[in-house]
Amino acid sequence: MKHSEDKTIERLLYLLKSRGGQTAVSLAEAVSTTPVAVRQHMEKLLDQGLVMGEDRRESVGRPKKYWKLTEKGHSRFPDRHSDLTMELLGSIQDIYGQEGIDKLISVRERKAFDLYRDKVAAQPTLQGKVEALADLREREGYMTEVEPCDDGYFLHENHCPICVAATTCQGFCRSELNLFRDVLGDDVRVARESHIVSGARRCTYRIVEAH
Repeated sequence: MKHSEDKTIERLLYLLKSRGGQTAVSLAEAVSTTPVAVRQHMEKLLDQGLVMGEDRRESVGRPKKYWKLTEKGHSRFPDRHSDLTMELLGSIQDIYGQEGIDKLISVRERKAFDLYRDKVAAQPTLQGKVEALADLREREGYMTEVEPCDDGYFLHENHCPICVAATTCQGFCRSELNLFRDVLGDDVRVARESHIVSGARRCTYRIVEAH
């Protein structure tokens, strides 16, 4: 019973991470349980400081409570070896200066380009390219979603597994945007519309065909 409850809690935390604020009803539907059971789980997570409740008034009726992760809740999702990353970046900065950091980012971008290029370029349509890119990023821990928009697609990344490095050095974020543009080609435009490092819940890229 305890194992089953723990799995449900982990699924609830994952849903809040990947979807943002959710009501007990929507969470219950997603994990096939009752809203009452979800509220009980949320109260426990609230006591642990992992979630918080926010009342939102919609068109009519009483406000609805939306549950979302706190900063502590977000920290449950791994940032790859964050302490070691900070230490290594600091050491590179001390020994080689900013030029060393820039070279590190450039090498990382080039290796990622080689990995991404063939899988993305093999797709004949924009949708196929975006979905291939999303799949690659999902495997790297970015919790991706693809959503159609009026003139193309949104690529959402609900988690950043290199957030500590990106926060320490914005060059990583610039590099990833450049990588997307290079991989998708000159006939595609890519713009970042929201940014975890700037305080958004997730990073979102608008990807459209260039006209």
